[in-house]
Amino acid sequence: MSPVKHAAKASSPWWAKAMVISGSMVMVVAGGGAIAAQVSLNLVNNSVNQEDLLGDQRVEAVAGADIEGPLNFLVLGTDERVDAGGEARTDADIIVHVNKDLTQVSMISLPRDLLVDIPSGVPAEQTKLTEAFAYSEDWGESFQNTAETITNLTGVQFDGGAIANFEGFLDMVGELGTIELCPWHEITSIHTDKTFPKGCAEYDRKDALDLVRQRYGWDSDEDYENGTWGDFGRQKMQQQAIKKILERAKEQGYATDPAKAVSLLNSFGDALTLDVGGYNLIDLITQMRDIDPNEILSIGTPSSEGSINGTSYVLIHEGTDEEVASEALWDAIESDTLNEWACEYPDWLSGDSHPDCATVTSENSSAPPSDGATETAD
Repeated sequence: MSPVKHAAKASSPWWAKAMVISGSMVMVVAGGGAIAAQVSLNLVNNSVNQEDLLGDQRVEAVAGADIEGPLNFLVLGTDERVDAGGEARTDADIIVHVNKDLTQVSMISLPRDLLVDIPSGVPAEQTKLTEAFAYSEDWGESFQNTAETITNLTGVQFDGGAIANFEGFLDMVGELGTIELCPWHEITSIHTDKTFPKGCAEYDRKDALDLVRQRYGWDSDEDYENGTWGDFGRQKMQQQAIKKILERAKEQGYATDPAKAVSLLNSFGDALTLDVGGYNLIDLITQMRDIDPNEILSIGTPSSEGSINGTSYVLIHEGTDEEVASEALWDAIESDTLNEWACEYPDWLSGDSHPDCATVTSENSSAPPSDGATETAD
């Protein structure tokens, strides 16, 4: 096994996150319950494709029961169209965790090249996580195979899920017109030879997408020092794009105008397919109305690059702090204690949002023990 490279903060493609935030939680971003109360159920449901993606990998909801957290959703991103079918691989594998009170969302990104055991293999195959989705030309079967693989790794089971694709984000940027992006140094596109200057500027859909696709231009001494080299630099720009899109949508009135909110939904077309299981989509949206998109925790799986027999992987190295932090992360998802985890392992937060650790510590110290015992994240 080769020496481990500098471990930068992991993240997921910006377009997949945009689909999560503006797709599976689209009405929350667009005003939550305030909008949902003004838009008919059929209009919302008809704006988003809904299919059974998880099959028997789903944690079944109790019919007619109130929606209660915590909830876990699996969101997969692919560059292929959702309606295309055929063998494909994922570029993003994200666990979206909603806390018990349905007031906070955390997004845990699993690297596409993470070395995992895929249970569908005979015997179980150890390879890159992205390969789990190439299991079948039936994307439902591929989704279930990926869900089983991630459950096998983390112990997390899923209440619902989504498949998102790149083209949907293209349409969303077009809907908004322009967004502001702020490269931290000058970078020249390997696709168009266009040079993007350092600092903030307005970019239309074409240029914004060109900029956030860049990978090889993030190769300065500054990038290597700050962990923003290569794909990690691209991920930083992707995170920035998400935030700027949400800000622009708010500026343009998507939070107060039901017609505009539905227009944004309709712009996704076949780029997003949701599986909310036994829940009603508009009920789920309404129950999550108190979620603040600006407070979403973005978490990267503790891991680093390495190689096995000459093949590059992302690895959770045994006997290292990565293994300790990742095992604690899986436990924190299960026990709904991700704020506590984030305060203990802040280096693996990949977005701007951080929990108020002083408040988290205070709440933990003042909380009464459960059943006479000290609470633990198990």
